[in-house]
Amino acid sequence: MSTNKSNITLTGLARRFVDDGLLDESTAKDAFLQASQNRIPLITYLTQNNLADSSKLAFSAAMEFGVSVLDLSAFLPEMMPEKVVDEKLVRKHNALPLYRRGNRLFIAVSDPTNIQALDEIKFNTGLSTDAILVDDAKLREAIDKYLESQDTTMGDLDDSDLEGVETEGGEQEDDSAVVASEVDDAPIVKYVNKMLLDAIRGGASDIHFEPYEKVYRVRYRTDGILKEVSRPSIKLAPKISARVKIMAQLDISERRTPQDGRIKMKLSKTKAIDFRVNTLPTLWGEKIVLRILDPSQAKLGIDVLGYEEDQKQMYMDALKQPQGMILVTGPTGSGKTVSLYTGLNILNTPDINISTAEDPAEINLEGINQVNVNNRVGLGFAEALRAFLRQDPDVIMVGEIRDLETANIAIKAAQTGHLVLSTLHTNSAAETLTRMMNMGVPSFNIATSVSLIIAQRLGRRLCSSCKQPFDVPKDVLLEEGFTQEQIDTGFTLYRPKGCDKCNGGYKGRVGIYEVVKITDELANMIMEEASSIKIAKQAQAEGFRNLRQSALLKVIEGVTSLEEANRVTKD
Repeated sequence: MSTNKSNITLTGLARRFVDDGLLDESTAKDAFLQASQNRIPLITYLTQNNLADSSKLAFSAAMEFGVSVLDLSAFLPEMMPEKVVDEKLVRKHNALPLYRRGNRLFIAVSDPTNIQALDEIKFNTGLSTDAILVDDAKLREAIDKYLESQDTTMGDLDDSDLEGVETEGGEQEDDSAVVASEVDDAPIVKYVNKMLLDAIRGGASDIHFEPYEKVYRVRYRTDGILKEVSRPSIKLAPKISARVKIMAQLDISERRTPQDGRIKMKLSKTKAIDFRVNTLPTLWGEKIVLRILDPSQAKLGIDVLGYEEDQKQMYMDALKQPQGMILVTGPTGSGKTVSLYTGLNILNTPDINISTAEDPAEINLEGINQVNVNNRVGLGFAEALRAFLRQDPDVIMVGEIRDLETANIAIKAAQTGHLVLSTLHTNSAAETLTRMMNMGVPSFNIATSVSLIIAQRLGRRLCSSCKQPFDVPKDVLLEEGFTQEQIDTGFTLYRPKGCDKCNGGYKGRVGIYEVVKITDELANMIMEEASSIKIAKQAQAEGFRNLRQSALLKVIEGVTSLEEANRVTKD
């Protein structure tokens, strides 16, 4: 039987919120009705649905009950009592155990009228319970951190929160004793799954499982920076290693040589995350590194990668050409793969045949023929390229040009009516050209086939919630590389501060690019085998920004800090 809101008379907290101007009468009645039907506290319903500011609600509730509001940011998860209240009760009642004094347990709640929570926790713990009023939004964040800290210290592990997550992988039959022990060892299974899921939630790009003589640590690389997140007992190292290898379908009995594998985690019916796995025997055991491969990253679209408008246009124009070579360069982890896949997604239409040779294929793209090179069976980049040319291709992507044979075949493909995309590990556009010359590629072939070079880095984005403006003397700005014209125009520099929404003042990353189109003058210099220094000067003279200049533009735009620009691009 449904309740009509017109029959509701507001009392208690609901009336207080209306009187304090936080809600109008109609919204308050609707919220009271919905909260009652969903069996959740009124304050939780209001904050979850963004109907009122959580801090104002907490202050209003404090005035109603004559109590003070505790700032939860003063409490660290490590300070809170462990294993006192079951995780399901904490989640169910949105109630967090803060501290214990003898037989009394003090519970953080956002709704003082939630007597059921205190009674149920009292019944389950056998302890007297006292409520402490806190901000609801901060409470939910604190509960997440508290429960995460309980999990990563290998406490009572439970697979209930992994419902709907499926790991694709097979168990090896070579070492049945280890496999059997892993099946029985539910905490290890839960712990490894938890590490993988937390890395995904936190936006990490890599996970490092590292054994040492007396410690074992787990680190995430987030926004390009490694950070330790867990330190389980060193005694668990063999079990953790075995579990990851089982998931990646690797030989768990082989611990003397490196191995490569893959894990797929299904987060839902429509979303899955792949992990590229590599094991490496070290002095104290196997170090395992997982690269997180999120297919959605390949479909971000060129507008969000960080290209300046003129750079984006040059890339788009090169992609529209029926033939030629586009080279993307930079060190490992500079975002080359995302740039290439973004280009392939733009080209990926039913009327174009696209083939890629990769080592390995990091992200699966529907509609594109992807080949994993395997040198052990004689399928290298050169062999794959030769096969592609017999398969009526329009577009070819080569994961990396590593040798003269691959370079020559790729260039011939670019000269005979195919668009070729590839990568090299060089520091700048000019160095890419001289690197190919040093490989032995004839300068004429380079000049007539390469159409565009993109050198890139990834810089950390400043957190928009906490970045701070600051002043820098003009002479320092000139020394850093800003032009007098830029300084005269005026701009605000920002530096990182750090808040609960970011990682030390940064959140996410942005591409920093040097995009150079091979013009007639540059082509002539290539054929004359000019040095990379001369080629770079000519590119500058023709208006192509180098990496440093592009990084300083990001500083002017307030996207990143001068400190980060220096870290990424300054020699």
